Amino acid sequence: MFDRVLICTDFSDGLLRLGQFLESLSLGGMKQIVFLHIVSLSEKGVIPRVDVEKMKQARSRLEGAVGESPAGVEVKIEIQSGQIVQKILQAAQEYQSELIVVGSQSQTLFTEKLMGSTMAALSQQTAIPLFVIRPQLISAYTSEELNLRCQHLFRSLLLPYDDSEPAKYLVQQVKHLAGKQTGRFLERCELCWVEDSLTPPQAYNTLSQLKIDLEEVNLQVEIGMRQGHSCSTEILQAAQTADVSAIAVSTGTIGKLQEWFVSSFASELLRHSCRPVIFFPPRR
Repeated sequence: MFDRVLICTDFSDGLLRLGQFLESLSLGGMKQIVFLHIVSLSEKGVIPRVDVEKMKQARSRLEGAVGESPAGVEVKIEIQSGQIVQKILQAAQEYQSELIVVGSQSQTLFTEKLMGSTMAALSQQTAIPLFVIRPQLISAYTSEELNLRCQHLFRSLLLPYDDSEPAKYLVQQVKHLAGKQTGRFLERCELCWVEDSLTPPQAYNTLSQLKIDLEEVNLQVEIGMRQGHSCSTEILQAAQTADVSAIAVSTGTIGKLQEWFVSSFASELLRHSCRPVIFFPPRR
């Protein structure tokens, strides 16, 4: 589904463990895997400088955590110093990445705002999908469980749908990815329509037509409708029973930083979902 993947780790997000499961990631379709760690500039003195010692330590740690490259897979390690978002975007451009993997931290208001600002800045400046994984999810798996999980990161997706332009864009992106994949890395998806009152009569017909469209690219498709006052709550509950690998979402406004400081559908999902979330930046 995604051939070229950039994994950004700060060493506290659990993503370093993925370096031991390169073979499994390759079975999930990855052909190029780049591990990126960004070291903050040293603030000793008047002018910020590159902390050479910390960069050496970071490289040693990454090289020790990343296993040997499987046959047919290119694995790279990048240690950079500077502004986080800028360095992520530069690495993604250099390696022509199709997916950016980041960890999610939300234990405190500060880390939640920091994560939000990074996500907002990335979504404003790139069209590359972002794959957000909660550290607690990775740390909870045994090696045997994580080995299997890495093979099926994108096997089954839950797609929130309300017939809005962002929802239509989301379905288009998933269909495109499914249509171009060379294997069965993405096998099925579930479309879920949530309304706070009665579901519009045309909703079922719309979902039925989307089901037909997605089945054209060899996807197994389920459709469902739920009623509730909180769309994010209903989607999270649907994910618990839908047996999905991740939730896919897009929005027309997530690039606006202020959205991260108030309640919104996409930000609520990213804050509270135990499952990984694939965020497709708004249409450019």
